[in-house]
Amino acid sequence: MFIEEVELRLINMKLVSPFETSFGRETERKTIIVKIVSEELEGYGECVAMDGPWYSYETIETAWIILQKFMIPMILGKEISQPSELMKLLGRVRGHNMARASLEEAFWDLYAKSLGKSLSKLLGGVKDKIESGVSIGIQKDIQQLLKVIGSYLSEGYRRIKLKIKPSWDIEVLREVRKHYSDIPLMVDANAAYTINDAHHIKKLDEFNLLMIEQPLSYDDLVDHAKLQSTLKTPICLDESIKTVSDARAALKLGSCKIINIKVGRVGGLLNAKEIHDLCQENNIPVWCGGMLETGIGRAINIAIASLPNFKLPNDISASKRYYHEDIIDPPFELNPDGTITVPKKPGIGVEVVEERLNKRTIKKITLKHKNG
Repeated sequence: MFIEEVELRLINMKLVSPFETSFGRETERKTIIVKIVSEELEGYGECVAMDGPWYSYETIETAWIILQKFMIPMILGKEISQPSELMKLLGRVRGHNMARASLEEAFWDLYAKSLGKSLSKLLGGVKDKIESGVSIGIQKDIQQLLKVIGSYLSEGYRRIKLKIKPSWDIEVLREVRKHYSDIPLMVDANAAYTINDAHHIKKLDEFNLLMIEQPLSYDDLVDHAKLQSTLKTPICLDESIKTVSDARAALKLGSCKIINIKVGRVGGLLNAKEIHDLCQENNIPVWCGGMLETGIGRAINIAIASLPNFKLPNDISASKRYYHEDIIDPPFELNPDGTITVPKKPGIGVEVVEERLNKRTIKKITLKHKNG
């Protein structure tokens, strides 16, 4: 496929309700939408970098610059037959996984459409539905949290994830378990603790959690291995796994018993699939984490989560969980059994609604091949 043009849009989506983690509180989500055009086909991707360098060093501004000045010029005017060729062209760029992933995602969508296949099937997906869990941010008080949990359980979500941080952890979980003793429950610290908190973290073992996600530093594997050896609750790594090599090292060290795969964090679908396969070979279950994506990123997450080793409920919820009106049609909905249906149409399987996209666009640029 000849890459004729690439469009970048910075859009702003207002959240249905504020979302708070140990990083801070969000009321809206700015994100970059990437569109690749080739031979009358369009492919879409989404860059999940945040406003600030909190979750990773990448930000919306750095991703925009890297895409516009470096990555897109590397592929414009090139004949690219498959995603691995695109990734090879981008190989000179070190890091910047979220920027890289958004461009690769758009090409995957284009590539799948050209073949008339769904992204899920092209990746090797085997599921018609994926299990859906919900992530709940830090609330103003425990009573409010209990109400929010009850609301999502009534909708049918299969697993509840609670964001925690020092001073919002043990007592909160104790109260939650008093009211919801048997629900599948996990916590996510987003690297809010240190190994010096090991004795405190050990108290989480009493709450029968599915896992403790990323308790320690974003770039640590050694202390996570030390901590995991003292816990009966599985540690799940998120921010620490940025590459296939990171995943391999984590398994070798015993740093975790579960891995959260985020396509943006690991640099694209090819890398995500390789980590999935590595974990499957080592009997380590994986699941797909979320980054407050629009329907474009959500469709991509659903496709990767349809692979066989995604054995735990994912942070992939209905469109209305975060946005009153998504930029895709149809919006993703939660089935009565707590699942989300995997799209079967070619590519990511949903249509991007141009009118809605335009309404939320802050800025846009289109880079074209010089002879295009």
